[in-house]
Amino acid sequence: MASTAKLSFGSYDWICSQAALVVCPLVGSTGYGIEPVCYARNVEIGTTLIFQPATSFLHICALLMVAVMILHIRSKYTAVGRKEIVTFFYLYSIVELLSIFLDSGIIPSSSTVYAWFAAIHLGTICATFWCLLVNGFVGFQFSEDGTPLSLWSLRLSSLFIFLLTGFIAIATFKNLASFSSSKPIALWIVEFIFNAACVIIYIVLQLILVIRTLDDRWPIGDIIFGTAFFVIGQVILYGFSVTICDAVTHYIDGLFFASLCILFSVMMVYKYWDSITKEDLEFSVGSKQAVWEVDYAPEQKLLIDEPPQQGGSYGTYAQQQQHQQGGQQQQHHQGGYQQPGYPPAPNKWGGGGAY
Repeated sequence: MASTAKLSFGSYDWICSQAALVVCPLVGSTGYGIEPVCYARNVEIGTTLIFQPATSFLHICALLMVAVMILHIRSKYTAVGRKEIVTFFYLYSIVELLSIFLDSGIIPSSSTVYAWFAAIHLGTICATFWCLLVNGFVGFQFSEDGTPLSLWSLRLSSLFIFLLTGFIAIATFKNLASFSSSKPIALWIVEFIFNAACVIIYIVLQLILVIRTLDDRWPIGDIIFGTAFFVIGQVILYGFSVTICDAVTHYIDGLFFASLCILFSVMMVYKYWDSITKEDLEFSVGSKQAVWEVDYAPEQKLLIDEPPQQGGSYGTYAQQQQHQQGGQQQQHHQGGYQQPGYPPAPNKWGGGGAY
């Protein structure tokens, strides 16, 4: 069954008919939400229906991948923008965690708390895109990275975006303060226009950074791949979701591939950041560097500690040994001091010691 809705500014009718978004059960003129034309089938586990099982499993995999990336970032103690970029991955992990409960139906859309969780989910998404945008300015060193000014400006601005967009979302869902679920224009703007603008500005900033300040051009490939994954995911979600769903008899839909492409995009953000940051191992607190120590015999340590004799230095170990033995024999014939550590030289009658 094809949808008769058309894509229009500020309207979710066509968008929700193509993709099963979290906000779709809460917007629309009917008061019952907007149902997609085709969506992935559910599975029953015990007495619980799990919607979007493949997508939910992908969200769990994304959490594991993000945990690995966060550990790698935190291990680069002296890398530029380490604390700023790890905030982005923390926010993305929160989005994936909420998506598990909302996409799978663990929190059903008929529940009274669904609207609140959906508002938190949308607010966290917008805060994540904003955090990515702010990280785009870190490389230009307008303020030194890792300082309280840099960190708290990022955290507080992201918190402001989260609260603002979360309020717009819950006010739209509950028809509060002149917001309406039948005409969710403000919600449409923050979910699509604002987030897209953050991505575009971030990409432009990173291209400028690489071209103007770096000698290596390989990071541009990471930017291109990340952008391509993001665009492909959106095209599949809104352009081919129904086609995919019908072709595989409702086992998966475009939401699965869109979530996969978003994960690939986030991985390319990590790959790009890792490629443009170099860790100063001299000041790396947590890195374990191998220290090679040669254990010399006591007489060899004396030779190493002694300054070069007048008239030149001895370059090889054999020359040093020969010089030492020659000096001992000279001291022996002169009745002088014998260096401890060596036995007395034998005399011509086979005995040891002095004449």
